[in-house]
Amino acid sequence: MKNFALMGAAGYIAPKHLKAIKETNNHLIAALDKFDSVGIMDRYFPNANFFTEFERFDRHIEKLKRNEGVPLDYVSICTPNYLHDSHIRMALRSGAHAICEKPIVLNPWNIDALAAIEKESQGNINTILQLRLHAAIIDLKKKVDATEKKGKYEIDLTYITPRGKWYDASWKGEESKSGGIATNIGVHFYDMLSWVFGRVQENAVHLRTPHKAAGYLEFENARVRWFLSIDAADLPQEVQEKQQRTFRAITIDSQELEFSDGFTELHTLSYQKILQHQGFGLEVVRPSIEIVHDIRNAEISNEGYKHPFLN
Repeated sequence: MKNFALMGAAGYIAPKHLKAIKETNNHLIAALDKFDSVGIMDRYFPNANFFTEFERFDRHIEKLKRNEGVPLDYVSICTPNYLHDSHIRMALRSGAHAICEKPIVLNPWNIDALAAIEKESQGNINTILQLRLHAAIIDLKKKVDATEKKGKYEIDLTYITPRGKWYDASWKGEESKSGGIATNIGVHFYDMLSWVFGRVQENAVHLRTPHKAAGYLEFENARVRWFLSIDAADLPQEVQEKQQRTFRAITIDSQELEFSDGFTELHTLSYQKILQHQGFGLEVVRPSIEIVHDIRNAEISNEGYKHPFLN
């Protein structure tokens, strides 16, 4: 049984981490969030100490280690994107391993800085890339690796996940804190595409606003038109008629890749892999961080191979 601390306990993704810690038979000794709406902890770890101030959280971890001989093995980080690298450093300084939600950082040079600190530390840095563990994506990679295809795969990626007005008022609506729409909701798709289809050869951006973005990515083995949105008006009519709130679609050579199911246990599976020292480290995640950084900073192009939703 390993001892965990959780940073960002009141966040949207935190329950998946609490569940994963519990289902891998480990123990949560402390949690942190500046907001105190963390009743979800009662379902998993009602006896864990909770703090709304980082300094008291840090002091408690240190006290447990030095005065009571209770080591901290892992820190799970579910805080806003722009705080990830700072909180990873805190985990390593505490002698623990870090498990960080995506995006692990916002810029490629942040990876370089963390890599230097990781070398000096006892702990390792891991990130959550759950699509790499999804059965349908694993099968796709096996198929691509085993197929000798003359041309490149033609892919359309569409992900629409509406958010309310709260989004703009939160840290997610600030590009300097979230990285923008492509980083905040798209980074795991870009990681999956680079994992399956190889190195990026071209990255063009056709649309980039606070609520939606679109562009073209060419990989060694695929040409990808992508569209991401948090605007409910972009949902296809048939989806709206069913009163569904999310639309996720990937077509490969006009054939739809079915991967709508199988997500519920992926965080637990991620934790199992990390505990077996098979997690995803800094260099694994570098290509997707480079992609989102370039999308954020690219000039908008009015030419090229555009996603159908832009018509």
